[in-house]
Amino acid sequence: WMDKLQVLQKLAADEKNSARIFKALADPPTTSLQRLKALTTGGLPTFIDVGNSFGAPAIVEDNIMHQLVKSGKRVVMMGDDTWIQLYPEHFNKSFPYPSFNVKDLDTVDNGVIDHLLPSLHENDWDVLIAHFLGVDHAGHIFGVDSTPMIQKLEQYNQILEDVIDTLKSLSTPGGPHENTLLLVMGDHGQTLNGDHGGGTAEEVETSLFAWSPKTPPDAVLSVLGENSCNFDLHGKEVCVSTMQQLDFAVTVSALLGIPFPFGSIGRVNPELYALSAGTWDNQRTGINACTPQDDLVAWKMRYAEVLCVNSWQVKRYIDQYSGSSIIGFSAEYLHHVEELYSKAQANWSEVLKPTCPSETAKGEEFKESASSALQLQIDAYSSFLESFAKLARSAWTEFDLWLMGTGLLLMILSVITQAYILVRLNAVCQPSDQECPSSRIIPKLSFAFTLVTIRAASLLSNSYILAEGRVTNFLLATSCIAGVWSSATNGNFTIEEFIFLLLNIFARFGIELGMSKQIAGPTATKDHPVSIICDIFGSSFCNVSMDIFPIISLAMVTCIVLKLIAYAVHQRFLKYFIICGTILSYAFIANYWASESTLLSHTKAVQEIGRSLAPRFVYAIGGLSLVISVLWRLFAPVDSLKFNKRITSLSAAMLCSWSPTILMLLGRQGAFVALICITGAWCIIMLQQKYQKDSKLDITGSCVANPVSVTQWSLLAVCLFYLTGHW
Repeated sequence: WMDKLQVLQKLAADEKNSARIFKALADPPTTSLQRLKALTTGGLPTFIDVGNSFGAPAIVEDNIMHQLVKSGKRVVMMGDDTWIQLYPEHFNKSFPYPSFNVKDLDTVDNGVIDHLLPSLHENDWDVLIAHFLGVDHAGHIFGVDSTPMIQKLEQYNQILEDVIDTLKSLSTPGGPHENTLLLVMGDHGQTLNGDHGGGTAEEVETSLFAWSPKTPPDAVLSVLGENSCNFDLHGKEVCVSTMQQLDFAVTVSALLGIPFPFGSIGRVNPELYALSAGTWDNQRTGINACTPQDDLVAWKMRYAEVLCVNSWQVKRYIDQYSGSSIIGFSAEYLHHVEELYSKAQANWSEVLKPTCPSETAKGEEFKESASSALQLQIDAYSSFLESFAKLARSAWTEFDLWLMGTGLLLMILSVITQAYILVRLNAVCQPSDQECPSSRIIPKLSFAFTLVTIRAASLLSNSYILAEGRVTNFLLATSCIAGVWSSATNGNFTIEEFIFLLLNIFARFGIELGMSKQIAGPTATKDHPVSIICDIFGSSFCNVSMDIFPIISLAMVTCIVLKLIAYAVHQRFLKYFIICGTILSYAFIANYWASESTLLSHTKAVQEIGRSLAPRFVYAIGGLSLVISVLWRLFAPVDSLKFNKRITSLSAAMLCSWSPTILMLLGRQGAFVALICITGAWCIIMLQQKYQKDSKLDITGSCVANPVSVTQWSLLAVCLFYLTGHW
C-alpha cells in the first residue's frame, strides 16, 4: 500500500516549481466530521464534538463555505454526504452519496468518478470539492495492509492521472484552468488497523499535495523549503514540506481572495501560498517608487500584507473571546501574545515608510535590504500567530489535570460510599438466619470494584477505543481465572467455570479476527491471525473453514433455540408455529450464506433465490411470528399456567421471532456471536446459582447477587459489541 499514488510523486519530482507534497498535521479528534469542521472554520474542534459524528448539525460558526457564498463564488460538491449535513445551503450543485455504510467501498467513489471529469470541462464553478471515501472504509473493514486498500489506491492514482491530464489540456493561456490550483489531501490518517479518532502519530499525520498548472517563477524555490528531500524509487529527488491543517482555512481564503473565517486561528502557509502562480502576478513596483522589485521581494511584500490581515483577524478574535469567555486565556501568556502583535505592527509601520537608496547604495544591495526587512516582518507576524495557536491548543485541547483528578477522586469516593451503604443495607434488611457473611461478599465486592475501576480509568485515554475490545476481554478473562483459582482452592470447581474460561479464548480470537474487519484469503493482512493460519494449513483449508464454520455455528444455535421453545412454550399451537417458523428462517439463512460461498457452483436462479429472496422470507417470517405472538397474548383463552410461566413462554416466542432477523443482519459472524452470548449467559447464571447455594440460600434468598457476576455481564456485553464487527 506504500507509494501507490505514483502520479503525485512524479509531479513533485518533475515540476518542483509548481508541485509539492506536504505532511499535514491534524489536531485530534481525527474523526471525519471534526476534521471537515476544522478544515473549513480554521478552529480547533474538541472531543465533545465527537458526539455529533452520527448526526451532524449544520455549522453555524463562520467558515470558508459561508465566505465563498457571500463573495459570489460558485461551489460544486460531490461525494461524502457529510458536506450536505454541515453546509445544507452552500452549494450551487451537489451530488451527495451516503457515507455511513462502512462496508460499501464503491458507491461514493463511483458517484464522484461519474461527475468529476465532466465537471472539469464546465465553467459553472469556482471551487470544486470531490470527497472520496473508499480508502477510509477499506481501512475500517480490511485494515491498511490489505488488497482492497491497494486496489483503492491504484484506482485513485488512475483518477488523479486523468484529472491532471485534463487540467493540463485546459490550462493553456486563456484556458479555463489557467489559474486553477489542484489540492489533493486527506482529512486524517489511519492506524495500521485502519482506525482513527485519537491523537496517535498515524492518525494525525496525513498528506496534502498541491499543484498549479501555471508554473510560478524560479524565485518560488526560495520560498519552498528543502529541508526534507529524499530520492524516490526512480532516483528522483522529492521534497516534502510540513504544515498544520489548522492553517488550511486561512491559506485557501487568501488564495481565493475571500475574508478569513472569524474564528480561524491558523497562519497563511507560505509554501502553499507561493505555489499558486497567481500570487506572483501583477506585482507592484516595490515598497517605493525608487527602484523596481524582483519577483521574490514583490512576493514577500504581498505575503506580508496577507499576514498583516491574518494577524489582525486573529487579534480581533482574541479580543472578543477574552471579553466574552468566562474562563478565557492565561493573563500572563495572553499579555505575551499581545506584545508580539504590538511589536509586529510597529515594525510593519517602519517597513511601509517610503525610503530610497542612497547614491552610494547599489540596486542589488537595496533589494537585499528590502528582502531582509520583509522577512523580519513575516517572521514577526508568524511568531504572533504561532504563539496564539499554541495558547489555544493548551486552553481548548489540554485540560487541568488537577481538576480532572479531583473529579475522578470524588467519583470514586461516591462509588465506595454507595457500595458500603448497599452492604450495610443488605446486612440489616435480611433475616439473621440468612446473613451473607462479610468474609464472602467483601472480597468479591472488592474484586468487582477493582475491575470496574480499571475499565473506568482506561476510558481516560482518547485512543482507548482502538483497544477497548481486547482490554475488556482481558478483564473478563481475569475474572474467570480468579473464579477458577478460588473454586479450585476451595475444592468446589465446576465445569461451568472451565467452559466460561474457554469461551473467553474463543471470544478473544473472534475480536482479534475482526470477522467483519478482515476475512481470510487475499484481503487479509500478512500479519493477521487468519493469514498465519492459512500459511500453516493452506488457503484451501482456510476458505473451506470460513464457509463451513458459520453453518455449523448456525446449526448449534438452531438446536439450542428449538430446545428452548420445547421447554419454555407450553401453548401447543404457538409452540408448533414458532418451531416451524424458526426452522424455516434458519434454513433460509443457511441458504443465503451458501449462495455467497465460492466453494459451491450455483445456477443463476439459485443465486437469485439465496441472495434476494432468502432475506425477505426471513424478515417476513419474523414479522409474522411477532404478530402471532402479540395476537395470542391478547385474544387467546386464559389458561391454567402461572403468571411467571406465561411470561417465560411469551418471552421465548419474542426471542425466536427476533433472532433470525438479528442473525441475518449480523452476517456470517452472527451465529458465532449468538453462541458466545448464549453460552456466556448460561455460565454466569449457573455460577450465580452456585454462589447462592454455597451461601446456604435458595435462589430466592435475600443475599445480594454476586457482584462479580454482575461485572461479568457488563464485560461480556462489551465483548459481544466488538465481536459483532463494531470498531
